[in-house]
Amino acid sequence: MSKHNFTIHHASLIVSDTEQSLLFYRDVLGMEPTERPNLPFPGAWLQIGAQQIHLLELDNPDPTIGRPAHGGRDRHVAMHIDSVDALREDLERTGTAYTVSISGRKALFCRDRDGNALEFIERP
Repeated sequence: MSKHNFTIHHASLIVSDTEQSLLFYRDVLGMEPTERPNLPFPGAWLQIGAQQIHLLELDNPDPTIGRPAHGGRDRHVAMHIDSVDALREDLERTGTAYTVSISGRKALFCRDRDGNALEFIERP
């Protein structure tokens, strides 16, 4: 048992172009941009429920190719979603590749334009 009461406030993802990344995170996934402090590099903060995703436009030290095809076998951020089927339709409409979870849960994985893996798990 933890002696501290932890919750996750945000997860940060490195992106090469904030505006191009917002076309995916905001326009395809429907995440809402929120206020971001004045920092010495471009980026965007996105609200997802009580948590946030921070897009940081920085040089990426990690390879963006050669990662596992299934995002569940790579570092990833997992989020709950109301409908995996509705998300799947949006991903297919925009030509975004995805894989379904091999765990048997109603979940899918996709990657953003910079290779960041995202998991979406349907709420029970």
